[in-house]
Amino acid sequence: MKLLRVGTTGAERPALLDAEGVLRDLSGVVPDIDGALLADDAVLGRIRTAAEAGELPVLDADGLRVGPPVARIGKVVCIGLNYHDHAKETGAEPPAEPVIFFKAADTVVGPYDTVLVPRGSVKTDWEVELAVVIGRTARYLGSHEEALAHVAGYAVAHDVSEREFQIERGGTWDKGKNCETFNPLGPWLVTADEVPDPQGLGLKLWVNGELRQDGSTSDQIFPVAEVVRYVSQFMTLYPGDVINTGTPAGVALGMPEPKPFLRAGDVVELEIEGLGRQRQEFKPA
Repeated sequence: MKLLRVGTTGAERPALLDAEGVLRDLSGVVPDIDGALLADDAVLGRIRTAAEAGELPVLDADGLRVGPPVARIGKVVCIGLNYHDHAKETGAEPPAEPVIFFKAADTVVGPYDTVLVPRGSVKTDWEVELAVVIGRTARYLGSHEEALAHVAGYAVAHDVSEREFQIERGGTWDKGKNCETFNPLGPWLVTADEVPDPQGLGLKLWVNGELRQDGSTSDQIFPVAEVVRYVSQFMTLYPGDVINTGTPAGVALGMPEPKPFLRAGDVVELEIEGLGRQRQEFKPA
């Protein structure tokens, strides 16, 4: 299933994109798409049944904002330097273990929402990423099979970063990762049953129409199953939590000088095979 949330910010309603690409209203079946829903197999089953029976009302998608596909996200866990080609382009050694950092849940916005270039920024960068959405509480998972069984689905994430804040301003990466609007998510949450192999997905990103990133999750240093298993050794993952699993080569940071960092007025578009496409205009904060 392709689950999404539509409507104005803070007043989104749950919806489903059916097999014919028709937007359907889920608000008569569930109050929202969140961790509680994703953990409830019975409710997910009712949604599938209603969708297959054609019982869900059609929504007029014209002019309707698409919000983040998951509400009330507890935490956004991010994996750094998780593609062989990206580690190489930045001059970093491939990590021996996954590099973990966090984004605050309030950085998450809709896939077509405006992204704000922070005040004083000179190195705002782009990163297309596969997002994993957790569907069952995960603690100390023991195998890759068990890890994948805890995944509710997948989505497109844009891990926007400010490299000067991240690398040159002291401390951890957090200052360059948590600026407002720095994690567009969606358009859909595609349930795990529709993504049989998360290591076979193509990722692309364009800046002002120019292709900048063109990679595959097959190049991940730590595959999705290992990322989920590993993270569960250090923290409890709850339904609705999100893991951004890293970005392939092609970011501004890895390019020759002068590096083409983002400015107000730029347009970024990104997509992951089978998971949909995003588009953001960048404006000054």
